[in-house]
Amino acid sequence: MRLLICAGGTGGGVYPALAVLQSLGNEEVTVLWVGGEGGMEAELVKRQGVPYTAIPAAGVHGVGLRSLPGNIAKLVRGVAASRRILRQFKPDVLLFTGGYVAAPMAVAGRSIPSLLYTPDIEPGMALKFLARYASIVAVTAPDSRAFFPGRKHLEVSGYPTRPELTRYDRDEARRSLNLNLDQPVVLVTGGSKGARSINRAVTANLNDLLKMAQVLHLTGNLDWPEIQAFQAGLSPELAGRYHAYSYLHDMGSALASADIVVSRAGASTLGEYPLFGLPAVLVPYPYAWRYQKVNAAYLVDKGAAKMIKDEDLPKQLVPVLSELLDDVENLNAMRAAMRSLARPEASQRLAALVRDLAGANPQEGNA
Repeated sequence: MRLLICAGGTGGGVYPALAVLQSLGNEEVTVLWVGGEGGMEAELVKRQGVPYTAIPAAGVHGVGLRSLPGNIAKLVRGVAASRRILRQFKPDVLLFTGGYVAAPMAVAGRSIPSLLYTPDIEPGMALKFLARYASIVAVTAPDSRAFFPGRKHLEVSGYPTRPELTRYDRDEARRSLNLNLDQPVVLVTGGSKGARSINRAVTANLNDLLKMAQVLHLTGNLDWPEIQAFQAGLSPELAGRYHAYSYLHDMGSALASADIVVSRAGASTLGEYPLFGLPAVLVPYPYAWRYQKVNAAYLVDKGAAKMIKDEDLPKQLVPVLSELLDDVENLNAMRAAMRSLARPEASQRLAALVRDLAGANPQEGNA
């Protein structure tokens, strides 16, 4: 099978495709990953040993008039580059999991069977566009059906997670991160790029937070120098309960060790937090379209999370966490609600769909 994956932009689009690729196992799969020029996905994909190339791509929805002509030109060049790649690679099947980089490839490869997986509850404009070309659309949760009215060949697969996320149990994960086994752990993360407002809310309230729990803080690279300087000024007692990293490649250890997580509400929260039954305090990113707010509202409605507006975080972070950590019964109920949403078989389901599509499109000479 010759599989072309086209995904990029954020970890929420990249990691699902990696999970599907892993679930294809040791089959005879020849794969090529196509990302966007300058995209953050290049490092993640190359680290996995997956062949990678890039094409010009840019968004057009919500772009100012000054940038629009240049972005349209990038899309046109992206379609031409995609056609060259398709002629050379001759894929049996295409897999799209997010990012506007997939738009030119979908146009160029519209005659090739394709699977589109939409990670967020509400798909973005690029994914709605891609759905026109996809043979099958897969979604994370049943609520996403409403955004594809009348769509045939729609599968509710769940969010695909990587097998290595669950290789540690709670105590093993805590030991690997030098965390106390008996004290509660609050994980704080801003996603693959970090989140400045969350980072600053944590540092502004750190004394109070550390009275309640150990804090495992994944800051992102942008604020890391500032966090290091702040950390250097902590007393030895507080420093021993505060564990800061710019980034962890082994995200599974962080998730397994935590009692509660504070984070944005990107697509990965819909799959990774349920996998660990991890109650969440979600702070949707306020300067983009409403996808994160919709994700957060979905988990709140299920009783698995609380939501705080970004501008309210400095004042509400400590009271909300304190209330949750003090109410064991409620926290356990949130844990059970989150775990009930888990679909650990999602990556295998999507891999099966890829196999089916490839089997329906054997390319001559692609042994």
